Amino acid sequence: MDYNGLRIDDSSERTDNVNDYKITCMDFIKDISHDYEAWVDYYKLPEEEDKKRRNGIRATIERTNEWIAKVSQTIKAVDVVMNDGIQKMAESTAGKPFQIGVFVNGKSSYAMAKPGIIDINVKSSGREGRKTKLGFHFKDDRFRIESTCGAFLDDKDIPTQEFDLMDIHLKLHAENAKQRDVISFTVTISEMENDVEFDRRGLTTVIHIV
Repeated sequence: MDYNGLRIDDSSERTDNVNDYKITCMDFIKDISHDYEAWVDYYKLPEEEDKKRRNGIRATIERTNEWIAKVSQTIKAVDVVMNDGIQKMAESTAGKPFQIGVFVNGKSSYAMAKPGIIDINVKSSGREGRKTKLGFHFKDDRFRIESTCGAFLDDKDIPTQEFDLMDIHLKLHAENAKQRDVISFTVTISEMENDVEFDRRGLTTVIHIV
């Protein structure tokens, strides 16, 4: 249920009008949400879990389209926020079987920050005594990140061991950011049992630079 941030059909190359593109992408978010809800149907989950995942998808539509409308100022920024929303819908569809939290200035999922090095606090704990550790989003890339300002997550000297209770800090480099830039990133956590990955989930955050 992962989404690699590749835009479908390069539609953004066909318009220079940001407002027209916003409307196109807001409609796309609504349309693609039906695909994710269809996956929830397919899973045939217990009522409470089914409801939780659908609520996550629907809340993402609302917040993503609000950010597209109000925060994004360029076609690139619209893409970043749209892809962030699609990633979040995929995460809601897959569910969150163990505890993960990713916080920027005390906020999760949707945050604001000033330009510079932004502190990211990652917390997690496994089920039934399992440990957790930082995982990889793609085979060779630990983090997924898209931005309008060339932001990157520092992957040097990061704690990669297994934790009973993870509570670590990552550095997001956004020194080149300006007001109204947007950054979306995904932190992936692996749940471990006997040194083997038992489960894995990602958690995506979007930041509005203020």
